[in-house]
Amino acid sequence: MEKELTRETVDPRYTWDLTRIYASDEAWEEAFAAVKAQAEAFAKRAGTLSHGREAVLDALTAMMRMDETFFALHAYAMMKNNEDSTNAKYQAMSDRAGTLAGVVAAACSFMEPELLALEEGEIEKMIADPAFAEYDRYLSGVLRMKAHTLTASEEKLMAMASDACNASATAYEMLSYADMNLGKTRGENGEKVQLTDARLLSLLSSKDRAVRKAAYTNIMNGYNKFGNTIAATYAGQVKADIFNSRAHHFDSSRQAAMFPDEIDEKVYDSLIEAVHGGIGTLNEYLSVKKEQLGVPVLHMYDLYAEAENSFEIGMDVEEAFKVFLEAVKPLGEDYVRDASRALPERWIDVYETKNKRSGAYSCGTLCHPYVLLNHKNTYDGLSTLCHEMGHAMHSFYSNKNQPFAKADYTIFVAEVASTCNEILLSEYLREQYAGNKQAQIALIGSLLQHFRTTVFRQTMFAEFEYKAHCMAESGESLTRDSLSAMYYDLNKLYYGGACKVDREVAYEWMRIPHFYNSFYVYKYATSFCAAVTLSRGILDGDKEKLAAYRRFLTLGGSMAPIEELKVAGVDMSTPKPVCDALDYFAELVMQYQNLLSEEG
Repeated sequence: MEKELTRETVDPRYTWDLTRIYASDEAWEEAFAAVKAQAEAFAKRAGTLSHGREAVLDALTAMMRMDETFFALHAYAMMKNNEDSTNAKYQAMSDRAGTLAGVVAAACSFMEPELLALEEGEIEKMIADPAFAEYDRYLSGVLRMKAHTLTASEEKLMAMASDACNASATAYEMLSYADMNLGKTRGENGEKVQLTDARLLSLLSSKDRAVRKAAYTNIMNGYNKFGNTIAATYAGQVKADIFNSRAHHFDSSRQAAMFPDEIDEKVYDSLIEAVHGGIGTLNEYLSVKKEQLGVPVLHMYDLYAEAENSFEIGMDVEEAFKVFLEAVKPLGEDYVRDASRALPERWIDVYETKNKRSGAYSCGTLCHPYVLLNHKNTYDGLSTLCHEMGHAMHSFYSNKNQPFAKADYTIFVAEVASTCNEILLSEYLREQYAGNKQAQIALIGSLLQHFRTTVFRQTMFAEFEYKAHCMAESGESLTRDSLSAMYYDLNKLYYGGACKVDREVAYEWMRIPHFYNSFYVYKYATSFCAAVTLSRGILDGDKEKLAAYRRFLTLGGSMAPIEELKVAGVDMSTPKPVCDALDYFAELVMQYQNLLSEEG
């Protein structure tokens, strides 16, 4: 039986060192008090921006320095809470940081209305003034949001309401990470193991179909036991989105989410349309998978399973880290040198421990990026390491090359660097095992699976949350039954051509935390498609394409995201990158079929 680790039993070398942010919790408390005082002082600047450009520049500088300090204390509290979601001290610190976010936002709420009240053309002059170079993107954003900016008093009220609007996401996080016990399920050899979200993928990848079915059924039904509560929390999130969008005079919640990033809603729609066009190829792949697994009917709990294969990768984190560094060598010696610091300098929190946050993420703090993993000695564990280090290095180079005000890149470009690293890993391993057919079958199979879960599945998620918001915006109630029925129908659309769409899949939406970061998931799919184009150019040895990609990693948020990707060499304002990626998917399916035919 797999033993559940506690944080105290893990070698400190494999835990992140947060003392580089704050030496102690007491230092965090000092920073908290400082930001609170800064916010109180900053609020007194209200009414002063009309005093001249120096007053504006001084206010912008003070606001960014306050934001910089707040960013650090929020990151520290979040990561400490993620170590153990049941630790009351860090629950409280994280909650206080969330409340302070509202205080800071309220203190700054006068900025945009007062800037927009300046004489016509004054903001444009500031943008052109080198003294304001650090803040030109912020000021351009203020102009862009003019039609959606309220009066100073109204913006202050909206900022004060932000903590309440985030309550649903906080409640869901505490329910799923701390309070929900999913019980035990069948493990390998019939023994019982604790069922967790972090452990689910390894169970669904089991060679034993009974293990897969039990884990799938138990986790879906486990979430459904809380279905009414989760439907209420998600409905609360959607209502908050609608409230914010309508208050700021947007036509819809989706428009409100995409407009600040300068992304046309057509990008969302064209992604869904293009992916619908690829569903036939997806089902062709799944039909091949069904034959390969040797099952009479392919069920939803079979989708993560792999057929018997003599090629396996089982690496501890030290070995996985070495492979990662080899895989990213095409990105340059300096990239490898900088990335090699991450494990020995304790940027990474490696192993799953009791009550630790599930999944994986990267947090780009100013001292250096941090990475949370729940590492397993599998190919998926290796791939996740490469993925999160892609995020980490994107943050590393953005923070190194941009001032704080322009270092934070948008989510629309965030998944490009991470996915590019995963594709580099896949191609590196395929080259290493060029003469091994079993290895090629396993590696191409893994890449096809990645296509399924990132392009098709995330697009399906994007459809779900768009439909959910449309339902609520038209006055329809979001209930367990209505959301589950809609989610089931989407699965029928995507998978029904090759799979038995089990009823339990209707509850899967309940365990997707990204739905509490609205209109986020489509960016996984668009980023994956962009990364396919970029990685293929890098692997072709094109020095200009490599230089363009490396420049992209330094841009942070200094340009509109669509323009940043154009710098990298891909135009996501057109459907071409998505269509090209789907063509590549079709090529891989054909290669996969041919390899399997050769193997008999």
